[in-house]
Amino acid sequence: MTSPQQPKRRQFFKIASAGTVASASGTIPMLFMPNAALAEEVLGSDVFKTLTKIARDIFPHDRFEDELYANAVGVYADQAKADAGLKKMLQDGVTEANQTASKKFGKSYAEVGTEKERLEVLNTMVKTPFFGKLRGDLVVSLYNQPAVWAKLGYQGPSADKGGYLHRGFDDQNWMEKI
Repeated sequence: MTSPQQPKRRQFFKIASAGTVASASGTIPMLFMPNAALAEEVLGSDVFKTLTKIARDIFPHDRFEDELYANAVGVYADQAKADAGLKKMLQDGVTEANQTASKKFGKSYAEVGTEKERLEVLNTMVKTPFFGKLRGDLVVSLYNQPAVWAKLGYQGPSADKGGYLHRGFDDQNWMEKI
């Protein structure tokens, strides 16, 4: 009897991350209603634009439209409206990103031309509560959008259909595309 081949570390993390998102999305889709326009109004246009750019830099996918990242940031609309502390953390985090970008590149974060340069800025913020909050929230709000599921080949929740065991459990082909 042969044992299955063990996935490489990087592949394991991709599979594990996708599984976490897929399992979390079983009950959240009905709750996930981003309001990018309200988030832009509540946070301010510059803060919203910068958070959207940061979202793309934290979770980069060349084939994702900017609208998907704006939707992901849109989850802060009601939260920031109701929680002044969260709103201040997001605004202060963007201010810090802009100041760091200005010192390094003479521009605001959103105006920095390359992803590599923006990552230099983000790497200085990795241990901040701002970065941790964004990364934690955006992994759900970005990957819990049905439009993102379609781009990744995820068929959506299956609990109401009896699961995937007899409905394509082994037919994924999106891992090769990542």
